[in-house]
Amino acid sequence: MIALYKSIVPGALFSWIVSMILMNGGTTGGALYVHNMTIHTVSFPWSWMLFVGGSALAWFILFAME
Repeated sequence: MIALYKSIVPGALFSWIVSMILMNGGTTGGALYVHNMTIHTVSFPWSWMLFVGGSALAWFILFAME
């Protein structure tokens, strides 16, 4: 169960980095739907689909290492 909580940070980093690359290329990634998310005054590219996929991949790797 702890692997699930540990996988959130790598999933968020994966989503942020890949979203930045896609946004710099001028695309939204199709089904990935990369969009600008704003929290208070900070805006950054984000994709919920990449976050879920990256977190699932990180969870699988961390779970397999236990």
